[in-house]
Amino acid sequence: MNGLKYNIRIASEGRELVAIDEFRLAKSAINVLLGESGIGKSLISLAIAGLLDPDELNVKINGKSYTAYLRSREAIDIRRSGFFVFQEPSSHLNPLSTLRTQLREGSLTDAPDEERILRKLWQDSALSDVESILDVYPKPYRPSGGEKQRILAAMAFKKMAASAAHARESLFIFDEPTGNLDNNLRNEFLDLLIENFRNQEATIVLITHDYSIISRFVSTYSAVSKNILYRELLLEHGKLRLRDFLPGEYLSWMEKRNKAIHTVKKTETILRLYPHVKVFGRTLSISRDIEGRKHEPLVIRKGAVTYLKAPSGAGKTTIVKIMMGLIKPEKMSMELGSEVYTEETNRNVWAQNVWGKRMTMVFQHADESLNQNSKVKSVFSGLPIAGLMNEQKIVNSISELFEEEPSCGFLETKVKYLSGGQKQRLNLLRSLILHTDILILDEPLNGLDFARVAKVIAMIETKLKSGIGVLVISHNEEVFDTLVAQEDVYYLHHTGVESR
Repeated sequence: MNGLKYNIRIASEGRELVAIDEFRLAKSAINVLLGESGIGKSLISLAIAGLLDPDELNVKINGKSYTAYLRSREAIDIRRSGFFVFQEPSSHLNPLSTLRTQLREGSLTDAPDEERILRKLWQDSALSDVESILDVYPKPYRPSGGEKQRILAAMAFKKMAASAAHARESLFIFDEPTGNLDNNLRNEFLDLLIENFRNQEATIVLITHDYSIISRFVSTYSAVSKNILYRELLLEHGKLRLRDFLPGEYLSWMEKRNKAIHTVKKTETILRLYPHVKVFGRTLSISRDIEGRKHEPLVIRKGAVTYLKAPSGAGKTTIVKIMMGLIKPEKMSMELGSEVYTEETNRNVWAQNVWGKRMTMVFQHADESLNQNSKVKSVFSGLPIAGLMNEQKIVNSISELFEEEPSCGFLETKVKYLSGGQKQRLNLLRSLILHTDILILDEPLNGLDFARVAKVIAMIETKLKSGIGVLVISHNEEVFDTLVAQEDVYYLHHTGVESR
């Protein structure tokens, strides 16, 4: 299989951001690029796509200046006939034009299959539902992140169809295109990706840290498996390395986990959240059935994992922040042990009795819980056990999720200079080190590479054996379903005004 090979150096103000030899892409194939967040996958891909600013960054590709690379026939062809789906859709969408206008401008004007693509990405919703979204001027919170991602994906698929004549010379890069999608919508996206690849055989890069995509590819698209290559970008001893990732690494791990599934014995209830919570003018309701026909309290039990499922934007993060006393609701009732918490409960009560004592939470975004200007060694400061944490214990704790004992230089590094995956590991460790009754995990596997995913799951299992209760919110259903008994799965629904 023909390939592209790059030697890439990217620096800013004298500080090296990315340095990698032999970054390889297979032509006329789907290149699945795995690895933790912030390690350089996006920056490398942006460089190859010719989308970095040579005046802001010092970039060299294959020993040549970035200006020379941008003038090369390869870079010109990529910009002319390829497409880049940004991880953050707002980076690409113009707030001064409706989505409909952007979906049909430039080379997309006469591109075919728009209606079919949109129907697929909106799971055959009524065309009128999709039409109402197309007339929106994109703003930070409107439409939703998932809707913006689907619009960008639709633009890419239209461009792929329009570029069919020279698709083999085109490069289509999808940067975390399913991060805001639930599994059903993710699968619709993957169906379209495979369908378009079969028709055009373009060169595709799919950047993701969702390793469960491997299961979908292997089980559903075996006919094109020889054209799907998996590679994982790793940072080892301070150097970036691209390694081949065999699907069996993930699949065999999952097979062992599935064999170990068991039903957790009925144990003591730690928390009970009554099924109707009103906040931001809408009501969030909890049920055990996916359709939401019968509402029931959400229960967290000792030594068990409770799984709260819902599509993106339904309010899962909102409801757990309410449970933690971080968002004030208009109406709620929760029993934590013998104490009752309602909308009338003063925030100070949560601060004194709950935070870090009865409950702790791993936030979806590590930047919410970490002080960006603090040093790594200070990450554990302010925790209820901070007085017991000497430097050696800090080193031992950090070593649990880092590949080697942290150096003095790393401990002195400011958090803001860490990769997204490194921040997430510290975010997890801050909560896992505490000994609270309840641990809330909001997308805990976001941004982690496979080795760390497996380690975090093992650490959660150890915490469960100590008797804590865990509440999980995660799109990684394939992984977390192996930890949860069916009776501990709940679904969240909402009615009323949407919070945009």
